[in-house]
Amino acid sequence: MTTDDGALGRNIDRLQANLSRIEELSQRMVTALASRRQVSPDLQGPGMDLYFRAAGAWWAQIMTDPAGIMERQVSYWGKTLEHYVEVQKALATGSAAKDVEDATNDRRFSGEMWSAHPYFSFVRQQYLLNAEAVRASLEGLEGLDDTERRRVEFFAGQIIDMFAPTNFLATNPEALSRAVETEGQSLVDGLENLVRDIESSKDGLLVTLADRDAFTVGGNIATTEGAVVYRNRMLELIQYTPTTETVHKVPLVVFPPWINKFYIMDLRPDNSLVRWILDQGFTLFVVSWKDPDDSYADVGIDTYIEEGYLAALEQVRRITDERQVNAVGYCIGGTALAVTLSYLNGKGDNPVRSATFLTTLTDFSDKGEFTPFLTDDFVGAIEAECEHNGVLESFFMARTFSFLRANDLVYGPAVRSYMLGEPPPTFDLLFWNGDGTNLPGRMAVEYLRWLCQENRFSDAGLEILGERLCVNDVRVPLCAIACETDHIADWTSSFTGISRMGSESKTFILSESGHIAGIINPPAKRKYGHFVNDDLGTDAALWKEGAERHDGSWWPRWGEWLATQSGERVPARPPGDAEHPVLAAAPGTYVFSGNARETTASG
Repeated sequence: MTTDDGALGRNIDRLQANLSRIEELSQRMVTALASRRQVSPDLQGPGMDLYFRAAGAWWAQIMTDPAGIMERQVSYWGKTLEHYVEVQKALATGSAAKDVEDATNDRRFSGEMWSAHPYFSFVRQQYLLNAEAVRASLEGLEGLDDTERRRVEFFAGQIIDMFAPTNFLATNPEALSRAVETEGQSLVDGLENLVRDIESSKDGLLVTLADRDAFTVGGNIATTEGAVVYRNRMLELIQYTPTTETVHKVPLVVFPPWINKFYIMDLRPDNSLVRWILDQGFTLFVVSWKDPDDSYADVGIDTYIEEGYLAALEQVRRITDERQVNAVGYCIGGTALAVTLSYLNGKGDNPVRSATFLTTLTDFSDKGEFTPFLTDDFVGAIEAECEHNGVLESFFMARTFSFLRANDLVYGPAVRSYMLGEPPPTFDLLFWNGDGTNLPGRMAVEYLRWLCQENRFSDAGLEILGERLCVNDVRVPLCAIACETDHIADWTSSFTGISRMGSESKTFILSESGHIAGIINPPAKRKYGHFVNDDLGTDAALWKEGAERHDGSWWPRWGEWLATQSGERVPARPPGDAEHPVLAAAPGTYVFSGNARETTASG
């Protein structure tokens, strides 16, 4: 047998092996798809009324401004024909056609072949022309209110993103090249990744964003030493072991969001906010929320306040023998903290000395990028889902957050995983992002209806625990940190809510970057700066215009502010006391659900 014959034989063997693997994976995929739960169509897209309103607006424009319609159409035809002529010239010479301007500097088309190869250059440029034409057709629509217009633009953008040529094998040069280079192995690997993701969720497809085997909670992330010193059905209270000989007298308790796990603040030692707080000399408690199942169906916002916030505050006071504590609320954890503070304001002896709000919304008059999902069609479908299952499963929240940044969190990862056959990256933040939690049914509906849709806490008042609670009843000294490019808690809305609080002492800090990176921004990295301005008596735009930018993390500035609220130094406190024995080592037991992988023994 010659060398060529040997190579041919090996290639045939590899091809046969790949074909067998594809057949096996296809059977697994069919089985997985057949066993998936049928999700209500109302949770998959907007109601038909939006389509009718958009179609009505379009026909109204045809009747009232046919010349404008034709002008845009002729412009699109002209650009397309001009592009076609350019492509013909390019094909004749073997060079790329004249580039269509792409003001977005789209990373999806950063590969050399998108510009250098005539065919892929044509595909890319025609896609950009098509996208521009669709967006231009929406600009002139009349007869839609602001919410309807934002929804139409959002879902049109979703369609534009979905049909990008990067998302299809025949029009993705990188995927085609990889398939040729690997003799099809990349496609087999990609199919295996796809089947794995389908099998891992009974509700629908979510791309695995990070290697699930690369991290273990309590092993190589969430490793700061501490202990669970209190537990009820809603939370575990973790007290961390001090790292300094003395600490500030007033303790600090952190209430993270219960949409994800608390350990976003304790990923690795070099980016752990928990460890940094300890090193500044504070007695630190962090709440780890229970991931609810259907037995929590009747848990509402009032339950989180009574059995969550009030219980944790009381236990921290008992353990430290202090009358008051400082509190931090992150995202929805901050929203609920504000509601709790409003409740405590009417009770006389407030156990909270100061409050810190991280990326917190308390005013929902501008719903920002969540506008498309906060109308009655979607919220009504979520309400029906909660009534049926008792909880809003983590899949639905994860999918919603992902499609707010579809190219970064859906299509880009899908291309790398399913078409290029790449394994998920080793990235701690994305691992945490995939470790979602369910929401109790009653609480989810109350939050969406009372706060997001009706904005009761900021307007007429929110009736909870027999009291009417308003944002202006938050009266403790406060510091708020928002993030400049936050797509979940828009910083201008956060500013509006903070400005409406009744506190006499307010500090507002605007961090660069987004919802997570802007908060988890350790000083040693010197990555993102922040803005400060003492004048909170204006609107957000004027505040930003007059703000002073500072290099580096906001952590040290906040640490200095917190120290002024925390009293003198006292000997460091070990976790727990005689009435609060150690129940489990940090990070506790409630954190181990969903995708988190346990390595430490838990009690």
